[in-house]
Amino acid sequence: MLSEPRSGRLAAWGNALLVGLASPDDAVLAIVGEDAVHRVEGLPGESAPVGLTLALGRLRTLGATGLRVALPAPGHPLGLSGPPEFNARAMEAEEAVICHGAAFGLVPEVSEAGPAGDVHVEVVWHVLPVREAPPADVPSLGEAERELAEALRDATEVLSKLDVAGSGPVAEAAIDAYRARADGAARSASLRGGGRATGGRGREVLAPGYPPRAVRVLELAQRVGLLISLAYENGHGAAVSASEMAARSLALRPVERTARRAQVAAYNSVVEERERGR
Repeated sequence: MLSEPRSGRLAAWGNALLVGLASPDDAVLAIVGEDAVHRVEGLPGESAPVGLTLALGRLRTLGATGLRVALPAPGHPLGLSGPPEFNARAMEAEEAVICHGAAFGLVPEVSEAGPAGDVHVEVVWHVLPVREAPPADVPSLGEAERELAEALRDATEVLSKLDVAGSGPVAEAAIDAYRARADGAARSASLRGGGRATGGRGREVLAPGYPPRAVRVLELAQRVGLLISLAYENGHGAAVSASEMAARSLALRPVERTARRAQVAAYNSVVEERERGR
């Protein structure tokens, strides 16, 4: 699971741009990140790929008032609403952006070019029709925060037991992620309403306009993503038996699913908040 999916950057900064809280230049720089270039293909009225600035402006004229994220995985169409053709493309990419107010979705195609040591990444966002319906399995921010805390607590207990004699960093990462809830709450209390949401080391977590709770939930979900990657990349630790390995997998699977749900809830929260305000 990506700690910062490209769909998250596109949705967050696209939302800020759509309501005038970010300039086109700032939004595009944040969306592209460390990639070389992003283009948008299949936009109505355009016969060739176009840049992000033109694409976001065109989507606004087509009726888009916000952007939502989908982070689907096999057996879990998280954030999707159909049709099957779009769902299949999004499932293959493991992410997508869906317009609110216009029946379009965007799926990234990522390619690498250049010699070893100087590889650059190019992204083409394919615009496809989507079904205007409630997205699948997306919780509210409050639900996501509670679910994530509960899943993390249970996984921490299991992983700590399994890693006692072996891969200490995995258990430490789990405990660190669990304790981060308190740190995140303290940081979010100091955030300026409507300002840029940053993490404890000044890292930008979300775009302007997002509520502090969304920052807290997203940071915790990203830490959980790190926990999961550490657990899978650092071998089996003290989980030397088949039954213990199975127990670890069983502990991680629901946590990973919950973390993806929390990420989607955080990225989509600003659109949901605007809808409730109406």
